[in-house]
Amino acid sequence: MGNSKNYKVYTAALSYVAIAGLSFLFTKIALSATDPLDLLAHRFTASFLGIIIPVLLKWVKIDFSRGRIRRVLPLALFYPLLFFGFQTFGLQYASSSEGGIILASAPVFTMILASYFLKEKTTLLQKLSIVLSVLGVSYITIKTASSLEFGNMKGILLLLLSALSFAGYSVMARDLTKDFSTIELSCIMTIISFIGFNTLSIGRHLIDGSIGKFFMPLGNPKFIIAALYLGVLSSLVTSILTNYVLSKIEASKMSVFSNLVTVVSVIAGAVFLKERIFYYHIIGSILIIGGVIGTNFLGEENI
Repeated sequence: MGNSKNYKVYTAALSYVAIAGLSFLFTKIALSATDPLDLLAHRFTASFLGIIIPVLLKWVKIDFSRGRIRRVLPLALFYPLLFFGFQTFGLQYASSSEGGIILASAPVFTMILASYFLKEKTTLLQKLSIVLSVLGVSYITIKTASSLEFGNMKGILLLLLSALSFAGYSVMARDLTKDFSTIELSCIMTIISFIGFNTLSIGRHLIDGSIGKFFMPLGNPKFIIAALYLGVLSSLVTSILTNYVLSKIEASKMSVFSNLVTVVSVIAGAVFLKERIFYYHIIGSILIIGGVIGTNFLGEENI
């Protein structure tokens, strides 16, 4: 890979980090105006509008044949559906800082899934590094359970499931990017998520006779800004960026960058939401990041 291609790939990866790192902040802001399911519906409505306009104007050509959509369905189930679903509900119970730290465990799951499904081999040092990262996540979880309300443990569990969903997506996308363009994958994934979350949210309100609550947040300027950020930038644009990066480099290498999201989210949570950062957040995140760096850079070719 040439230097210019490297530059494009790493610029895309760092752009993903910056956008995703602030997503926890905007999710917490949006959740102050509505519940998780309605937020997901509005979020992916913004994503849908962001992608369907260039498609209708024929700036982007997408093959919507049944066979190709069926191939992308499992990928869309993991990301965005399960990933954002678990993340949004998890942030109801956990802090923005904890959300960023737990997401750092995604590369650990990615390495394990990639070794099983993609037959990627790992050295002893890489295996030890995986254990180190798992210990970091476990340490944060145990300390959180001892110092905060039990309800917060729900948030930690949901955020861990979110990280696992992202790992599943990373492994699957690595294979699908060989047959689909970056925009094509992102478009189909976005449309599936738009239909899925809106069907669940509107259906629930119709059953409860509370459809007015679905539209109520749209009168809140802060919610509109947060939903647009989450929908257009944090859902659609990050989907395009991650699909592009995964089409160029291995899933394990891409996963390194997701740990930088931790740094951005913790800083954003502390600065803008005045969230407290405890010593175990710092120790745990050092263990996680150190372990993940080891899993990616202590392979045979690097020794």
